[in-house]
Amino acid sequence: MALEVGIVGLPNSGKTTLFNALTRAGAEITAYATVSEKANVGMAPIADERLEQVAAVVHAKKVTPAAVRVVDVPGTDAQLLGALRGVDALLAVVRGFGPDADPGRDLGELRLELLVADTDHVQRRLERVAKEAKSGDPNKKAELAELERVLAHADAERPLSEWTGELPPELEPLTTKPVIVVENGPSGIDAKLEAELAELEPDEAAEFREGESALEEVVRRLFAALGLISFFTASDKETRAWTLRKGQTALDAAGTIHSDIARGFIRCEVIRWDDLVRTGSHAEAAREGLMRLEGKAYVVQDGDVLNVRFNV
Repeated sequence: MALEVGIVGLPNSGKTTLFNALTRAGAEITAYATVSEKANVGMAPIADERLEQVAAVVHAKKVTPAAVRVVDVPGTDAQLLGALRGVDALLAVVRGFGPDADPGRDLGELRLELLVADTDHVQRRLERVAKEAKSGDPNKKAELAELERVLAHADAERPLSEWTGELPPELEPLTTKPVIVVENGPSGIDAKLEAELAELEPDEAAEFREGESALEEVVRRLFAALGLISFFTASDKETRAWTLRKGQTALDAAGTIHSDIARGFIRCEVIRWDDLVRTGSHAEAAREGLMRLEGKAYVVQDGDVLNVRFNV
Protein backbone atom coordinates (compact mmCIF):
# COMPACT_ATOMS: atom_id res chain seq x y z
CA MET A 1 0.00 0.00 0.00
CA ALA A 2 1.30 3.47 -0.89
CA LEU A 3 2.47 5.92 1.71
CA GLU A 4 -0.49 8.20 2.51
CA VAL A 5 -0.62 11.79 3.78
CA GLY A 6 -3.52 14.09 4.50
CA ILE A 7 -3.57 17.85 3.90
CA VAL A 8 -5.30 20.04 6.46
CA GLY A 9 -5.60 23.80 6.60
CA LEU A 10 -7.89 26.70 7.47
CA PRO A 11 -9.97 28.35 4.70
CA ASN A 12 -7.88 30.25 2.13
CA SER A 13 -4.60 28.81 3.42
CA GLY A 14 -3.78 27.36 -0.02
CA LYS A 15 -4.02 23.70 0.92
CA THR A 16 -5.79 22.65 -2.30
CA THR A 17 -3.26 24.69 -4.28
CA LEU A 18 -0.53 22.70 -2.56
CA PHE A 19 -2.44 19.48 -3.33
CA ASN A 20 -2.38 20.42 -7.03
CA ALA A 21 1.32 21.27 -6.84
CA LEU A 22 2.08 17.84 -5.39
CA THR A 23 -0.22 15.71 -7.55
CA ARG A 24 -0.92 17.70 -10.75
CA ALA A 25 -4.54 16.68 -10.21
CA GLY A 26 -6.05 20.05 -11.13
CA ALA A 27 -8.58 20.01 -8.29
CA GLU A 28 -11.05 22.89 -8.15
CA ILE A 29 -10.10 25.57 -5.64
CA THR A 30 -12.98 27.06 -3.65
CA ALA A 31 -13.00 29.74 -0.94
CA TYR A 32 -15.37 27.89 1.38
CA ALA A 33 -16.12 24.21 1.78
CA THR A 34 -19.15 22.22 2.85
CA VAL A 35 -19.45 18.82 4.50
CA SER A 36 -21.09 17.46 1.34
CA GLU A 37 -17.95 18.06 -0.73
CA LYS A 38 -15.72 15.08 -1.41
CA ALA A 39 -12.05 14.91 -0.55
CA ASN A 40 -9.50 15.41 -3.31
CA VAL A 41 -7.29 12.35 -3.78
CA GLY A 42 -4.21 12.11 -5.97
CA MET A 43 -0.83 10.40 -6.31
CA ALA A 44 2.50 12.19 -6.03
CA PRO A 45 5.49 10.30 -7.48
CA ILE A 46 8.71 10.23 -5.44
CA ALA A 47 11.68 11.08 -7.63
CA ASP A 48 14.78 8.93 -7.04
CA GLU A 49 17.72 9.18 -9.41
CA ARG A 50 18.89 5.71 -8.37
CA LEU A 51 15.76 4.12 -9.86
CA GLU A 52 16.59 5.04 -13.46
CA GLN A 53 20.14 3.76 -13.07
CA VAL A 54 18.95 0.41 -11.76
CA ALA A 55 16.32 0.19 -14.52
CA ALA A 56 18.95 0.83 -17.19
CA VAL A 57 21.05 -2.10 -15.95
CA VAL A 58 18.20 -4.62 -16.28
CA HIS A 59 16.75 -2.98 -19.44
CA ALA A 60 13.35 -2.57 -17.75
CA LYS A 61 10.38 -2.06 -20.05
CA LYS A 62 8.52 -0.25 -17.28
CA VAL A 63 9.87 2.02 -14.53
CA THR A 64 7.61 2.79 -11.58
CA PRO A 65 8.62 5.25 -8.86
CA ALA A 66 7.36 4.98 -5.31
CA ALA A 67 4.44 7.32 -4.69
CA VAL A 68 2.61 9.20 -1.97
CA ARG A 69 -1.19 9.07 -1.89
CA VAL A 70 -2.35 12.58 -1.00
CA VAL A 71 -5.79 13.30 0.49
CA ASP A 72 -7.06 16.88 0.71
CA VAL A 73 -10.24 17.26 2.79
CA PRO A 74 -12.45 20.32 2.06
CA GLY A 75 -12.53 21.75 5.57
CA THR A 76 -11.84 21.15 9.25
CA ASP A 77 -15.22 19.78 10.34
CA ALA A 78 -14.81 16.68 12.56
CA GLN A 79 -16.67 14.55 9.99
CA LEU A 80 -14.39 15.71 7.17
CA LEU A 81 -11.22 15.21 9.19
CA GLY A 82 -12.39 11.68 9.93
CA ALA A 83 -11.41 10.77 6.36
CA LEU A 84 -7.77 11.22 7.39
CA ARG A 85 -7.67 8.69 10.22
CA GLY A 86 -5.90 6.11 8.07
CA VAL A 87 -3.11 8.37 6.77
CA ASP A 88 0.53 8.06 7.87
CA ALA A 89 1.10 11.79 8.45
CA LEU A 90 -0.56 15.19 8.14
CA LEU A 91 0.56 18.21 6.13
CA ALA A 92 -0.65 21.28 8.01
CA VAL A 93 -0.81 24.24 5.61
CA VAL A 94 -0.65 27.64 7.29
CA ARG A 95 -0.98 31.00 5.56
CA GLY A 96 2.26 32.95 5.32
CA PHE A 97 1.09 35.63 2.89
CA GLY A 98 -0.96 38.82 3.39
CA PRO A 99 -0.66 41.63 5.96
CA ASP A 100 -2.52 39.67 8.66
CA ALA A 101 -0.61 36.41 8.21
CA ASP A 102 0.12 34.61 11.48
CA PRO A 103 1.31 31.03 10.83
CA GLY A 104 1.68 30.27 14.54
CA ARG A 105 -1.89 31.30 15.27
CA ASP A 106 -3.22 29.27 12.33
CA LEU A 107 -1.27 26.20 13.43
CA GLY A 108 -2.73 26.53 16.92
CA GLU A 109 -6.25 26.67 15.45
CA LEU A 110 -5.56 23.63 13.29
CA ARG A 111 -4.28 21.60 16.23
CA LEU A 112 -7.42 22.53 18.17
CA GLU A 113 -9.60 21.37 15.25
CA LEU A 114 -7.74 18.04 15.20
CA LEU A 115 -8.28 17.68 18.94
CA VAL A 116 -12.01 18.45 18.58
CA ALA A 117 -12.25 15.77 15.88
CA ASP A 118 -10.48 13.27 18.17
CA THR A 119 -12.77 14.13 21.07
CA ASP A 120 -15.79 13.47 18.84
CA HIS A 121 -14.19 10.22 17.66
CA VAL A 122 -13.62 8.99 21.23
CA GLN A 123 -17.14 10.02 22.27
CA ARG A 124 -18.69 8.05 19.42
CA ARG A 125 -16.64 4.97 20.25
CA LEU A 126 -17.54 5.31 23.94
CA GLU A 127 -21.28 5.47 23.17
CA ARG A 128 -21.02 2.30 21.08
CA VAL A 129 -19.00 0.38 23.67
CA ALA A 130 -21.34 1.53 26.47
CA LYS A 131 -24.21 -0.26 24.72
CA GLU A 132 -22.11 -3.38 24.13
CA ALA A 133 -20.92 -3.42 27.76
CA LYS A 134 -24.51 -3.86 28.98
CA SER A 135 -24.18 -7.51 27.98
CA GLY A 136 -21.76 -7.97 30.86
CA ASP A 137 -18.74 -8.64 28.62
CA PRO A 138 -15.71 -7.92 30.88
CA ASN A 139 -13.57 -6.84 27.91
CA LYS A 140 -16.14 -4.25 26.88
CA LYS A 141 -16.45 -3.03 30.46
CA ALA A 142 -12.70 -2.60 30.64
CA GLU A 143 -12.61 -0.74 27.31
CA LEU A 144 -15.47 1.50 28.46
CA ALA A 145 -13.56 2.48 31.57
CA GLU A 146 -10.44 3.20 29.49
CA LEU A 147 -12.42 5.27 26.96
CA GLU A 148 -13.91 7.35 29.76
CA ARG A 149 -10.38 8.22 30.92
CA VAL A 150 -9.26 8.98 27.37
CA LEU A 151 -12.29 11.23 26.83
CA ALA A 152 -11.54 13.14 30.04
CA HIS A 153 -7.97 13.61 28.77
CA ALA A 154 -9.24 15.02 25.44
CA ASP A 155 -11.87 17.19 27.14
CA ALA A 156 -9.03 18.79 29.07
CA GLU A 157 -7.71 19.98 25.66
CA ARG A 158 -4.75 17.64 25.73
CA PRO A 159 -3.84 15.85 22.46
CA LEU A 160 -3.85 12.07 22.50
CA SER A 161 -0.14 12.13 21.68
CA GLU A 162 0.27 13.04 25.37
CA TRP A 163 -1.66 9.97 26.56
CA THR A 164 0.81 7.97 28.64
CA GLY A 165 -0.73 4.51 28.26
CA GLU A 166 -1.76 2.33 25.33
CA LEU A 167 -4.77 3.72 23.52
CA PRO A 168 -7.59 1.29 22.69
CA PRO A 169 -6.59 -0.26 19.33
CA GLU A 170 -10.00 0.57 17.81
CA LEU A 171 -9.21 4.28 17.99
CA GLU A 172 -7.51 6.01 15.07
CA PRO A 173 -6.58 9.39 16.55
CA LEU A 174 -5.41 12.32 14.47
CA THR A 175 -3.44 14.05 17.22
CA THR A 176 -0.95 11.17 17.44
CA LYS A 177 0.10 11.47 13.79
CA PRO A 178 3.29 13.28 12.71
CA VAL A 179 2.45 16.82 11.59
CA ILE A 180 4.58 18.48 8.91
CA VAL A 181 3.94 22.22 8.89
CA VAL A 182 3.98 23.84 5.44
CA GLU A 183 3.97 27.63 5.44
CA ASN A 184 2.42 28.86 2.20
CA GLY A 185 4.19 32.13 1.46
CA PRO A 186 7.51 33.86 0.81
CA SER A 187 9.15 32.32 3.88
CA GLY A 188 8.04 28.80 3.00
CA ILE A 189 6.59 27.19 -0.11
CA ASP A 190 4.90 29.37 -2.73
CA ALA A 191 2.05 26.93 -3.43
CA LYS A 192 0.56 28.99 -6.26
CA LEU A 193 3.86 29.18 -8.12
CA GLU A 194 4.56 25.49 -7.50
CA ALA A 195 1.12 24.53 -8.83
CA GLU A 196 1.86 26.49 -12.00
CA LEU A 197 5.33 24.97 -12.36
CA ALA A 198 3.88 21.49 -11.88
CA GLU A 199 2.19 21.91 -15.26
CA LEU A 200 5.57 22.31 -17.00
CA GLU A 201 8.13 19.69 -17.92
CA PRO A 202 10.56 19.06 -15.01
CA ASP A 203 13.60 20.55 -16.77
CA GLU A 204 11.66 23.65 -17.75
CA ALA A 205 10.19 24.09 -14.28
CA ALA A 206 13.64 23.78 -12.68
CA GLU A 207 14.76 26.94 -14.54
CA PHE A 208 12.26 28.99 -12.50
CA ARG A 209 13.23 27.56 -9.12
CA GLU A 210 16.00 28.10 -6.63
CA GLY A 211 16.47 24.83 -4.82
CA GLU A 212 14.09 21.88 -4.52
CA SER A 213 10.45 21.70 -5.62
CA ALA A 214 7.51 21.65 -3.22
CA LEU A 215 7.16 17.90 -3.78
CA GLU A 216 10.86 17.28 -3.13
CA GLU A 217 10.75 19.30 0.10
CA VAL A 218 7.57 17.61 1.33
CA VAL A 219 8.92 14.13 0.53
CA ARG A 220 12.25 14.88 2.24
CA ARG A 221 10.49 16.08 5.39
CA LEU A 222 8.04 13.20 5.23
CA PHE A 223 10.85 10.62 5.03
CA ALA A 224 12.52 12.26 8.04
CA ALA A 225 9.31 12.45 10.10
CA LEU A 226 8.31 8.84 9.44
CA GLY A 227 11.78 7.30 9.35
CA LEU A 228 11.42 5.97 5.80
CA ILE A 229 13.84 4.30 3.39
CA SER A 230 13.53 3.21 -0.24
CA PHE A 231 14.23 -0.22 -1.70
CA PHE A 232 13.98 -1.51 -5.27
CA THR A 233 12.78 -4.51 -7.21
CA ALA A 234 14.41 -4.91 -10.60
CA SER A 235 13.58 -7.05 -13.62
CA ASP A 236 13.37 -6.53 -17.37
CA LYS A 237 9.57 -6.37 -17.11
CA GLU A 238 9.41 -3.70 -14.41
CA THR A 239 11.82 -1.93 -12.09
CA ARG A 240 10.12 -0.29 -9.16
CA ALA A 241 10.87 1.73 -6.02
CA TRP A 242 9.09 1.10 -2.72
CA THR A 243 9.04 2.77 0.69
CA LEU A 244 9.56 1.06 4.04
CA ARG A 245 10.10 2.14 7.64
CA LYS A 246 13.65 2.03 8.98
CA GLY A 247 14.16 -1.18 10.93
CA GLN A 248 11.58 -3.19 8.99
CA THR A 249 12.50 -6.60 7.62
CA ALA A 250 12.62 -8.50 4.36
CA LEU A 251 9.27 -10.03 5.30
CA ASP A 252 7.79 -6.54 5.72
CA ALA A 253 9.21 -5.59 2.33
CA ALA A 254 7.65 -8.70 0.78
CA GLY A 255 4.29 -7.71 2.27
CA THR A 256 4.67 -4.22 0.84
CA ILE A 257 5.06 -5.74 -2.62
CA HIS A 258 2.18 -8.23 -2.24
CA SER A 259 0.60 -10.14 0.63
CA ASP A 260 0.96 -13.44 -1.27
CA ILE A 261 4.72 -12.91 -1.57
CA ALA A 262 4.96 -12.41 2.20
CA ARG A 263 2.83 -15.47 2.89
CA GLY A 264 5.01 -17.70 0.71
CA PHE A 265 8.36 -16.10 1.63
CA ILE A 266 11.33 -18.48 1.29
CA ARG A 267 14.36 -16.20 1.21
CA CYS A 268 15.52 -12.95 -0.33
CA GLU A 269 18.36 -12.08 -2.71
CA VAL A 270 19.90 -8.73 -1.76
CA ILE A 271 22.24 -6.49 -3.78
CA ARG A 272 23.16 -2.88 -3.07
CA TRP A 273 21.86 -0.65 -5.86
CA ASP A 274 25.29 0.86 -6.58
CA ASP A 275 26.92 -2.58 -6.69
CA LEU A 276 24.35 -3.67 -9.28
CA VAL A 277 24.93 -0.54 -11.36
CA ARG A 278 28.71 -0.86 -11.13
CA THR A 279 28.82 -4.56 -12.06
CA GLY A 280 26.19 -4.23 -14.77
CA SER A 281 24.06 -7.28 -14.01
CA HIS A 282 22.67 -9.52 -11.27
CA ALA A 283 24.86 -12.36 -12.53
CA GLU A 284 28.09 -10.36 -12.36
CA ALA A 285 27.18 -9.00 -8.91
CA ALA A 286 26.64 -12.58 -7.74
CA ARG A 287 29.93 -13.71 -9.33
CA GLU A 288 31.78 -11.00 -7.36
CA GLY A 289 30.12 -12.10 -4.13
CA LEU A 290 27.97 -8.98 -3.85
CA MET A 291 24.63 -10.82 -3.77
CA ARG A 292 23.49 -12.22 -0.42
CA LEU A 293 20.73 -14.61 0.53
CA GLU A 294 18.81 -13.33 3.54
CA GLY A 295 15.92 -14.63 5.61
CA LYS A 296 12.70 -13.08 6.90
CA ALA A 297 14.40 -11.22 9.74
CA TYR A 298 16.92 -9.34 7.57
CA VAL A 299 16.63 -5.59 8.21
CA VAL A 300 16.29 -3.87 4.83
CA GLN A 301 18.68 -0.99 4.15
CA ASP A 302 18.07 2.11 2.06
CA GLY A 303 19.05 1.36 -1.53
CA ASP A 304 18.77 -2.42 -1.34
CA VAL A 305 17.64 -4.22 -4.50
CA LEU A 306 15.53 -7.19 -3.43
CA ASN A 307 14.43 -10.32 -5.24
CA VAL A 308 12.09 -12.28 -2.99
CA ARG A 309 11.83 -15.99 -3.62
CA PHE A 310 8.47 -17.32 -2.56
CA ASN A 311 6.10 -20.23 -3.02
CA VAL A 312 2.35 -19.99 -2.44
